[in-house]
Amino acid sequence: MTVPAFEEYVPAIDCGCAGCAVQRRTAAAGLPTRQGGHPAAHGARRALVLVTAAGVVLSAGLAEAATAAAGPAPVTDPAPVADTDPAAGAVPADLVAPAEPGDAADPADPGPESPQGGPGPLQGAGASGPPAGTPTLRRTSRADIINRAKKWVSAQVPYSMSAYWSDGYRQDCSGYVSMAWNLAGNEWTGSLASYGTRIAREELQPGDILLFHNPADPAKGSHVTIFGGWTDYTHTHYTAYEQTTPHTRKQTTPMAYWTHSDSYVAYRYEGLSTGTGGSGSSATFPGAGKFGPGADNAYVTQLGTLLVQRGGKRFYKVGPGPAWSSADRQATEAFQKAQGWKGKEADGIPGPDTWRLLTTKTGRDIPAAGGTGQGGSTAAPAFPGRGPFRSGLSNSHVDRLGKQLVKKGYGTYYLSGPGPRWTEADRRNVEAFQKAQGWRGAQADGYPGPETWRRLFA
Repeated sequence: MTVPAFEEYVPAIDCGCAGCAVQRRTAAAGLPTRQGGHPAAHGARRALVLVTAAGVVLSAGLAEAATAAAGPAPVTDPAPVADTDPAAGAVPADLVAPAEPGDAADPADPGPESPQGGPGPLQGAGASGPPAGTPTLRRTSRADIINRAKKWVSAQVPYSMSAYWSDGYRQDCSGYVSMAWNLAGNEWTGSLASYGTRIAREELQPGDILLFHNPADPAKGSHVTIFGGWTDYTHTHYTAYEQTTPHTRKQTTPMAYWTHSDSYVAYRYEGLSTGTGGSGSSATFPGAGKFGPGADNAYVTQLGTLLVQRGGKRFYKVGPGPAWSSADRQATEAFQKAQGWKGKEADGIPGPDTWRLLTTKTGRDIPAAGGTGQGGSTAAPAFPGRGPFRSGLSNSHVDRLGKQLVKKGYGTYYLSGPGPRWTEADRRNVEAFQKAQGWRGAQADGYPGPETWRRLFA
């Protein structure tokens, strides 16, 4: 009995029938991963070959067919990377060939997951530091942070969660930030926040970080990048220094990242010193006991001087001076309210956050008398109600909202515009802004309410 000859049929590329469509998908699945095939297809393809060969052997009794079928097994491709966020406009991961060892970094590719080691002391050629979890702050400047980050970029340090570079820091994303911040040991995404102060994204300056820690599964999605500066006036993209496969890179990145963007939190290293490195960090907060009725010391003078620099001059008929006065309280309260704080957070007595914003020259200035906007030149527009912000509606309120979102750095989802017609891009940008305020659930549904409007235009 002779073995029947099979002629392979290649469907026409423009044929729309169901059979040709199935044939094309089957052919694509049979390709190697580097040529667009899917890793899962390798196992199925091999099984199909073996079953077909076994059938030929049983029917024809040809030993050589079995020999051919038992040829070298195909090399198994690496597992696919984690799903990208479809909301960010990326292609679903099951339609993208995974990166393979040795592939060059694609400038438009966010990179795979970033598994990381846990906290620990320095290893390799570097000296061992104190046990991780002990917040030891070494003084440094913004310039020093960026210069250290650039060293790994120049050296093309390979990504690894177990290897240590010659300076003693672990070659993963959190080890990279530990090195740039000059920490005494190797931290991870779950502990880096203890070395920094949380800030708003609009306050980001070179040397700050954007951190996403996934406590449910730290090895999935958790990542951290170093902020190197805005790349456009809309603040939708920034220069990111990061450690990812295959090696350290410096790259223009959408705010805050390609995936899980809304979950990234901005932090500033608490050990920043003043000087050429940038605006520097605050001096240590002297404590609330240095302020208030009856206080008379140099810190009150320093507070008043800082408040005058931030728009509070009109509150002082004389001074500032070392004796606490109603002018100090009123100016402090005005500065606190300019940050959007209410109640006890705006009681006119400086706390650690008020002191930090004043001494680092960050946060919002005190508006001029009668104004509520940044710098006080104009008042925020009145909230028009929720009615204008619905699908398909077109009005000036939507246009004004969109432009303010872009100005604040929350225009990521606009492919064009913004414009007067309410779109899903508007809703998603509003949602990103709301989540940046720490809101969740119904408070971050993407539709502006009075408080969203007030904070957005503050």
